[in-house]
Amino acid sequence: MTTAYNSDLLRVLDERGYVHQVTDSKGLDALAAGQTVPGYIGFDATAPSLHVGSLVQIMMLRRLQQTGHKPIVVMGGGTTKIGDPSGKDESRKMLTSDDIDNNIAGIRTVFERLLDFGDGPNDAIMINNDEWLSSLGYIDMLRDVGPHFTVNRMLTFDSVKLRLDREQPLTFLEFNYMILQAYDFLELARRHGCRLQMGGSDQWGNIINGLELGRRMEGHELYGLTTPLLTTADGAKMGKTASGAVWLNKDKLPSYDFWQYWRNVDDRDVGRFLKLFTDLPLDEIARLEALEGAAINDAKIVLADEVTKLIRGEDASINARATAEQTFVGDGKGEDLPTLDIPVEGLRVGAICTALGFTKSNGEAKRKVAEGAVKIDDVVVTDPGQLITAQDGADLRLSLGKKRHAILRKEAP
Repeated sequence: MTTAYNSDLLRVLDERGYVHQVTDSKGLDALAAGQTVPGYIGFDATAPSLHVGSLVQIMMLRRLQQTGHKPIVVMGGGTTKIGDPSGKDESRKMLTSDDIDNNIAGIRTVFERLLDFGDGPNDAIMINNDEWLSSLGYIDMLRDVGPHFTVNRMLTFDSVKLRLDREQPLTFLEFNYMILQAYDFLELARRHGCRLQMGGSDQWGNIINGLELGRRMEGHELYGLTTPLLTTADGAKMGKTASGAVWLNKDKLPSYDFWQYWRNVDDRDVGRFLKLFTDLPLDEIARLEALEGAAINDAKIVLADEVTKLIRGEDASINARATAEQTFVGDGKGEDLPTLDIPVEGLRVGAICTALGFTKSNGEAKRKVAEGAVKIDDVVVTDPGQLITAQDGADLRLSLGKKRHAILRKEAP
C-alpha cells in the first residue's frame, strides 16, 4: 500500500518501489510539490562502467527529472582516491588520476542516454567532487568540519562496524570517507542549492551525516532518501551472475548478454523490475505481471527489450532480441552473439571458454566440460583439450549450458 503524497516526485518513487527510508517525508513532499528540487547521487569511478547494481540509483535520477526536478550526478573523482568501505571486506586498490578520469568518461555515456543535460532549471548536471575535495587544506578541514563528527558515532555505522566485526582491516584513509561524503552534500548545497541526497540503504548513515553537517555549519534544511537493498527473488545480489558483473556499457558486455540477463530473471522479479527499470505505465506493468505459466516469458521479453533500449539504444535491443530468436529457433548463429576469432593453428575448448569470459579459468572450463555443459554446434564436448579450428571459414557455435552462446570464426589473415 502506497502513501498519499502531494508531490509527483514522492508519489512516483513510492508507486514504483524506490522508497525505503526518508528523513522527513512530509517536509520533502511539501518542498517537491512547491518548487524544483535539486537532488544528487554520488558514484565512485572505480571502473570504466557501472553495472546493473547501480541502475536503480541511475533510474531514481531519471524519475527526479521526469517529475520536474534537477538531477545532479556527482562523480567521485576525489572520493574514489580513498574508497567507500560500505559493503566491502577489503580495501580497494588505488587508482591514478588518469585512471579515474578515463573511468568517468566511460560512465558518462550511460547517463547521457537516460538524462537530459543542459543549463535549464531541471536539466541534469554532472560534477566531479575532486573540484573541491582536492583543494581542501587538511588543517582547515580538521578545524571546520572535524568538530561535527565524533569517533564514537562513526564507529557505529554499518560501513565501519561490519568491517571491524569481521576483523577485516579498515584503513584511516577509508575511515575518512564518510566525512568527505558529508562534505559533498554541504558543498553541493552551497554551489547548486542541492536539497536532497539519494542512495542505497547502505548509504543511510552517510546521508544523515551530510544533512546534519549542512544544518550545523550553515543552517541548511536538507533531506535524504534511500532505496531498499536490491536483491533478486532467490536472494542474490543484483547485477552479479556466475560469470561476473552485468556491465551497463556495451564495450564491457555484449548487448546480447545484457538482453539475456533480463530475459532470464526469476518469474517473481518481473513486475518489480518493470517498475524500477522501465518507463512503462503502471497499468501495463500490472497486466504483464499477472501473466501466468509460459505466458510470463512474454513479460520477460518486454522487460529485456525495454531495459536494453534504455541503456544500449533501440538498435541494440532489436538486434539482441533477433539474435535470441535466431539462436533458439533459427540456425543458432545470430549476428549479435559474442564472437571469438580462432587463429589458423586453432584453440582448445578450455581456453576458448575462458577467452570468451564464460569461465573464469581453464580449471573451471574443465569442470564445465566434465559436467557436459559445453557444446560445439549442439554436440557435447568431452575433452577440454579438444582443438577447435575454423574450417573453411565456416562459423561454429559454442554453448555453455542453455543460456550462453558465442560464435567462433576464422581469424582474418
